Amino acid sequence: MKKKVAFVCVHNSCRSQMAEAWAKHLGKDVLEAYSAGTSKYPEVKPKAVQVMEEVGIDMSKHYPKLLSDIPEKIDILITMGCGVICPYIPCDYSEDWGLKILLAAL
Repeated sequence: MKKKVAFVCVHNSCRSQMAEAWAKHLGKDVLEAYSAGTSKYPEVKPKAVQVMEEVGIDMSKHYPKLLSDIPEKIDILITMGCGVICPYIPCDYSEDWGLKILLAAL
């Protein structure tokens, strides 16, 4: 059974979308990946789509989603270090990937 992982940010327009796309690409055999935001945003940022396209990952059909658009129960919840305070989301494990962690990975 695949683990459900959700990447949550404020607008679900860049970092969380990219994290979802990477998780689907790298973990497709073991993960169901989702992303969502706490506030509405009109589009995924075009630069994020472009950068992912450059590494061979297509995000052209991605769109910003809200927390209500993902499953109610998540196994792993990752917040993206953007200061978002999420309402309670049932999960087995959660952590915050602050910008320092993301930059260190580069």
